[in-house]
Amino acid sequence: MRQYAILRLLLAGFLLYFAWPVIPSAASQVELVFWGGWLLFIVLVVGANFATLLQITKPPIMEQERVRSRQTLNH
Repeated sequence: MRQYAILRLLLAGFLLYFAWPVIPSAASQVELVFWGGWLLFIVLVVGANFATLLQITKPPIMEQERVRSRQTLNH
């Protein structure tokens, strides 16, 4: 389900849009570590969703299509 991956990419971009102006104003070491970790997390989210979009990896279990097969009783 590609639309979920696209929605997650849009959400990550939206969050990055609001966080980007605040990142350069980080003054202390704790703030720099926080924003560095946050940016690393965003990169991982974007990379995973692009991998799903490009079909490099399988989508999560909840998003995979179910193939229904008819079960018959063989006596």
